[in-house]
Amino acid sequence: MAISTLSKFTVPLANDQSSASQGLLMPKLQYRFRAILENFGVSTPRSELTKQVMDVMRPNLSFDKVTLDVYNSKIYMAGKHTWEPITITLRDDVNNSVTKLVGEQIQKQFDFFEQASAASGIDYKFTARIEMLDGGGGSSTPNVLETFELYGAYVETVNYNTLAYNTSDPATITLSIVYDNCIQTPQGTGLGTAVARTIGTLATGGGQ
Repeated sequence: MAISTLSKFTVPLANDQSSASQGLLMPKLQYRFRAILENFGVSTPRSELTKQVMDVMRPNLSFDKVTLDVYNSKIYMAGKHTWEPITITLRDDVNNSVTKLVGEQIQKQFDFFEQASAASGIDYKFTARIEMLDGGGGSSTPNVLETFELYGAYVETVNYNTLAYNTSDPATITLSIVYDNCIQTPQGTGLGTAVARTIGTLATGGGQ
């Protein structure tokens, strides 16, 4: 009887949508994640960065709006896309492991002492991976529920943040990371089902 009752803890659906007895789906939880920065800096291990992460943004995507002016109206289409920068906040440790790796990455992008820049993007760009986990740990290996892989990434801004006498919080470093492309899911093929591309001739949508 309890199972029958709990299955009703959801939004009632129309008969043509799904089974009316469907229960509420388990959400992904914000604190079950890990962030991995591959080829970041020079020193190893880079796992110190993963262990010192406090928070990280998931990627945001936007499309430019293309406007086609017609007789008495307008038609809108999707133009080029933009992956918005993400931010990641790291705890600064007493061994300077995080500071050293961040400094090495910045040095790869630009040598401030010698005033010399990298010859090309491949000399300093890295790959970032944000993985949502199911809560497993210890002898229970965690399963990856979702992965965002950020390719061609580099550090756009570094903020060493504030020091203050009136707090017990740890010192932190915040990075803003720009990247060329992002692929969602562990398979690296995009989250949705493969879409059959059609070659149409109209700028308007369906349901004309």
